[in-house]
Amino acid sequence: DRFGGDRFAVDREAIAAILDRPDKLPLIARRGPHLYNFWLDADHPRGLWRRTTLDSYRLEQPQWEVVLDVDALAAREGEDWTWSGAATRPGTHDRAILRLARGGSDAVVLREFDTVARDFVVGGFELPEAKGGASWLDPDSLLLSSAWNGDVTASGYARTVRRWRRGADPGGSPVLFEVERNSMSAGVGVDRTQVDRTVWFYDSVGFFDIRLWRADANGERPARLDLPTDVQVDAEYGWIVVKRRTAWTVGGETHPGDTLLGMRLAAFLQGRRDFTVLFRPGPRRSLQDFHWIAGRLVLSMLDNLQPVFELLTPSDQGWSREPIVGLPGVGLVSVGPLDIEASESNGDMLATVQAPLMPPSLLLLPAGADSPTLLKQSPFAFSTEGLVVTRHEAVSSDGESIPYWQTGPAETTGDAPVHLTAYGGFAVSNLPAYNPVVGKVWLERGGTSVVANIRGGGEFGTAWHDAGRFAGKRLSHDDFAAIAADLVRRGVTRPGRIAAEGGSNGGLLIANMLTRYPERFGALFCTIPLVDMRRYSRLLAGASWIAEYGDPDKPAEWAWIMTYSAYHQAVSGQAYPPILIATTRRDDRVHPGHARKMAAKLQAMGYDQVYFYEPEAGGHGYGKDNRERASFSALGYTFLREKIGWV
Repeated sequence: DRFGGDRFAVDREAIAAILDRPDKLPLIARRGPHLYNFWLDADHPRGLWRRTTLDSYRLEQPQWEVVLDVDALAAREGEDWTWSGAATRPGTHDRAILRLARGGSDAVVLREFDTVARDFVVGGFELPEAKGGASWLDPDSLLLSSAWNGDVTASGYARTVRRWRRGADPGGSPVLFEVERNSMSAGVGVDRTQVDRTVWFYDSVGFFDIRLWRADANGERPARLDLPTDVQVDAEYGWIVVKRRTAWTVGGETHPGDTLLGMRLAAFLQGRRDFTVLFRPGPRRSLQDFHWIAGRLVLSMLDNLQPVFELLTPSDQGWSREPIVGLPGVGLVSVGPLDIEASESNGDMLATVQAPLMPPSLLLLPAGADSPTLLKQSPFAFSTEGLVVTRHEAVSSDGESIPYWQTGPAETTGDAPVHLTAYGGFAVSNLPAYNPVVGKVWLERGGTSVVANIRGGGEFGTAWHDAGRFAGKRLSHDDFAAIAADLVRRGVTRPGRIAAEGGSNGGLLIANMLTRYPERFGALFCTIPLVDMRRYSRLLAGASWIAEYGDPDKPAEWAWIMTYSAYHQAVSGQAYPPILIATTRRDDRVHPGHARKMAAKLQAMGYDQVYFYEPEAGGHGYGKDNRERASFSALGYTFLREKIGWV
């Protein structure tokens, strides 16, 4: 009621129109002969799961076959269904295990679906609502990793992996693998890239630590791999590649953290450790991702925030490498397989490319081709006339240089309305992307947007993440505040004109701007946030984040966690800027109690510029459909603009 006036209504309709426009980019993945896509628009707010062929997809108007209409399903069954994905049966892809969530929650219902008949399988696999999923072992068996029927860790995720045969009781199905309750989760994967199928089990000890077991084709006789826990591993096509977060002395050689090593899997299992170095990190050169495609390894790197890609081919005589050319060196660029199932890949790759003033494009990199070809491009959602993108660096509290990307008018006025955002956690890289919503309601009207690469992210590798982790989380927040100050120092704006937004871990960031740096901001939009760090590890998935923040039940760690627990740092009588704290009732990842308690405490202290918003659905996001997401965003931006005096 307070912010839902005419301006809000105009923005909501504009945002909804962008999210629902019929000519937006349909993202795809190949399953057998078909390209599958999940599509949302105004007529199908819950979405259509549909498919076409590659030849048809190349056309301006592809011929889509609807496999499942989620809106019709929700209406027919009287459920608040939203789509969370599907696992199709490898080889034939004629059956799928659908993941259906209520109101956008993380917890899902599993149901077997016939993709040929386009209907649910009578008497097929079905599991009640729980966090987790299932993967196919064979045509009539699933590997079930679900936090159901008591198989749950302290973080609320699956504690076991069961072999669930068709027609059997899932609760009575044999447990092939289990982890301790204080582990984060148990997981499983099936490698079909060789003649003999291999089952891999994962004990995610913590968010950044894992133990791996290799089992036979039926998931039996698992044997643990001799590896440290702080590793990322990908073993396919008879090769194994490993990246450790910390320095590793192996095979008589010491490698710095984030080095990627590779060798034949059979040799590794026999005890050899003569790895080949595939990637070495640099001060601002990091490996963001690596994955196999048709027996070749794709490396996705950032070189001082510029995306770089290489394709490596393994052999016993040495690994050859070649650059992947034809992709831009700025913005958000990703390269991955076209095929869902690795064993069915012929080497075709997809690249998605975008930048703050360039809407996303989808490019096909066919196997053996020298350069990519454009498949589809999203239309422009806002006018870019007069806008430029520039990169800058601010100096944080400890002297570290913190990069940020600024999009807006070329000329500075000293009074620009600035929208500033960051994430800064869990090694997530926050690269400059095309944001049609901010573009429409902020940039097109003459505003400026800023995306920050604060510590805690993964832009420069593990060291950058670790610097903003545990006690260093305060430094991550200092980085953000330093960027706000740098925008003023450079003559872009003044503090009262800076509007900041952040969600989840970024919501913790925004809450700390309120309590630690209130003088640097004009208004704050704090969404789906963590704020009570004393109890976070006891709420929903919170225990899994101890690896990022620390354990508040340990007095020595609580001593520094408390310094950025915004709920505890909020005190009365301060000149706090206006803040809108928003969550959703169906958020089963970050408990909505965080946002409720923070708003209640601030209001009880007498702050009259504290507002709270909690729609019924949405999960850990801004809504369960495009209309709800548009309303959530429009409300936030209406609030921010009003409070910085830009209406």
